[in-house]
This record gives sequence, structure tokens and C-alpha cells, in this order.
Amino acid sequence: MKLYIGNKNYSSWSMRPWVLLRQAGIPFEEIKVLFDSFAPESNFKQTMLKVSPRGQVPALVDGDLVVTDTLAIAEYLAESYPEKNLWPADKIARTKARIACAEMHSGFAALRSNCMMNIEASLPHIGQIVMRDKPAVVADVARLDALLGGLLEAYAHTHDRHQSGMLFGTFSIADAYFAPVVMRFKTYGLPVSPAVAAYMDRLCAMPSVAAWIADAKAENEFRDFEEPYRLAR
Repeated sequence: MKLYIGNKNYSSWSMRPWVLLRQAGIPFEEIKVLFDSFAPESNFKQTMLKVSPRGQVPALVDGDLVVTDTLAIAEYLAESYPEKNLWPADKIARTKARIACAEMHSGFAALRSNCMMNIEASLPHIGQIVMRDKPAVVADVARLDALLGGLLEAYAHTHDRHQSGMLFGTFSIADAYFAPVVMRFKTYGLPVSPAVAAYMDRLCAMPSVAAWIADAKAENEFRDFEEPYRLAR
């Protein structure tokens, strides 16, 4: 399989399937298409349009099949590799994991637009301004803190000795799905409960997430349209 992704520092959507594949030990070839712009004539858009009609990342290519939505990619991988247990085994937990991922997939627009993913940056001062001036972001942060905290409490004892302390006890699609928002929380110093802060640290220490973070910090590919709060260095 081939996974087309964008810049690791900026591309939150790309992070999800990459972390899922890497943490699950599913072999794949990474193909990075750097952002130059998203205009129709840009190299990024022209390259990705040759892969799929959407012209976006991520895109998972398996033979003749091209899967272009992060939830669809997650479901395809779960069905293709049932032995990896990418969704929780319990029916109720699995349903709750799908609900949580769906909410993350379609929601939290204020947080996304005001706190763009930028892993190598440290912008707590921007986070303070946003939390002061953007009530919708405050609401998004509170909802995410409650959502993640509730899952951590509910499934605190559902784990094995190898992968404990994740949202549903052991690593699942849900953890890969919320990894990008954890990056945002850390970059902008957004307020979360102690339980969620501890989960964020555990998630960042997982081999797949740690590898993505290291690669993101090594890119040095500044894009002004992805960083409205900073000047190019």
C-alpha cells in the first residue's frame, strides 16, 4: 500500500492514517507531497489530482483502490487487518469509538481554523489570545476535554500490559484520530484536565506519534499560509 501525505508539521489529516498504520505495524510506502499552495495550478494540487479526483491528502492506494477519506481509510484498514484489532473488540466500546471519531471528523471547526496544526512551534501566547477572544474555541476545547476525559475514565481498566492508558484502554483508531488535536493542544498550550494532559503525554510517547513529531520538527518547510501568527524566519 501507498499512503500519500502532506507536510508532517502541518497536515493533521495525514497524521491520522500514518500513525494508525505505523503503530499497528502494517507495512506501507510513504509518499510525501509538500504543500506549496492549494491553488489549482500548484504542484501539490496537480500531483494529487493524478492520484484522486479530490486532489487532497491523505490518500491510501492499495492496488487499483484509492481511499481518500480518513474515516474510510480507518474502516478499510480495520476490515483488511482484523487481527490488528484497530477498533475496540467490545460492541459498545466500538460504537462509542466510532461516535467519537465521527465527532472529531466533522466538528470543532473553530479550534481547527484558529489553532492550525504546527508541531514544531510553541505558541502558548497565541493560545491565550484565542481563548480570551474566541468563545467558540473555548467551547470546542471544553467539549474535547470532557470527551477525552470521559473516555479515559470509562475505560481506565480496559487495557493490557503492553498498551495501557489509551482512550479505550489499548491503542485503537480513536487514538490515531485524536492525535492531531493533541498536537494543537500542546502547540497552543490549551487548558485541559490533568487526566487529559497525562493522556497527551502518553500518546506523544508512543513510537508512531513520536516518530511523526520528530519528522515534523526536521522538515523546516515554512509555509506562510499555514502560519498566520508567525513571520518566516
